[in-house]
Amino acid sequence: MQFLHGNLESYLALRTRPPTDQGLNTYYANMHRDWCWGDEENEASLNQIRTVLQGDVELGDVLVLGSGAGRLAYDIHMQTGSTMTVAMDFNPLLMLVAQSVTKGEPLEMYEFPIAPASLEDDAVLRTLSAPEPARAGLELLFGDALRPPFAKQSFDTVVTPWLIDIVSEDLPVFAKRINGLLKPNGRWINFGSLAFAHPERSRRYSREEAKEIVAANGFSDPNVSEATIPYMCSPASRHGRQENVFSFAARKESETEAAPRHRALPDWIVTGTEPVPLTTSFHTQAMTTQIYAFIMSMIDGKRTLKEMAAVLEKQNLMTREEAEPAIRSFLTKMYDDAQRQFTL
Repeated sequence: MQFLHGNLESYLALRTRPPTDQGLNTYYANMHRDWCWGDEENEASLNQIRTVLQGDVELGDVLVLGSGAGRLAYDIHMQTGSTMTVAMDFNPLLMLVAQSVTKGEPLEMYEFPIAPASLEDDAVLRTLSAPEPARAGLELLFGDALRPPFAKQSFDTVVTPWLIDIVSEDLPVFAKRINGLLKPNGRWINFGSLAFAHPERSRRYSREEAKEIVAANGFSDPNVSEATIPYMCSPASRHGRQENVFSFAARKESETEAAPRHRALPDWIVTGTEPVPLTTSFHTQAMTTQIYAFIMSMIDGKRTLKEMAAVLEKQNLMTREEAEPAIRSFLTKMYDDAQRQFTL
């Protein structure tokens, strides 16, 4: 396995940012599931990996992309024939927790259940710990699954747990990226849901489409397993669910064209040296912002909503009939946002 090195310009070009739906605490509950109360869930997850491997658990050098708090990567490393396991995620909190517990250093952290079962369960002090310290060869890496810092053909096995349906990259492109990381005859193991939520409905793939995409990008026909397992069933919470997971294992049979460099942001944002394009959406947003700013300027503690609508009509911005619901909608959003800030 080789890490790539580059100059400053290279690193700037490869800069990343978390998706807008991801934050430091997004998977906070997973840490407690992984290292405290989730034995049933953790074992069910590993069993799905075993199922698609069909007894062939000699995994060689393994990369787990989007490893989260690290339990699945730890279990794969401790209970299969992996030579080395690299667990990679871009959430620093999850990686720091994984670093401590896999070394055999327990952590005390409070769990805040989504729906506490009782008053005492509102905040529960947990001890996070691994069954035993990880054997040599488990490496933790802070990095982005869409920009993995490895040379081509670095791994015998790549595992993608709960990942393919949440990354911003289209599955056919992501499949090429996985192909490039694998050695000849290497294996791609996937585990998790198929809850694609991309704005383009054509990129919300079914089980059958996902299989075809994998096979069309240099892999064998995937060996698939589907099972219903418990998911995030904290003993301190009324909230929990059963998840039908989609797992597969596929061998790399051929090389594909290299996946393009992933761009989280366009160059006119990253470098700042190109003109900012006046897109249709930017033009519309600019007009909307101007109107909203004008509405805000009219808020003086004296004018009513109807009086503000009359001003917009007088300025030939819109009719009074159009202005009243528009202002009402805007003020409702402003009010709701203020209430949320107050409750926080």
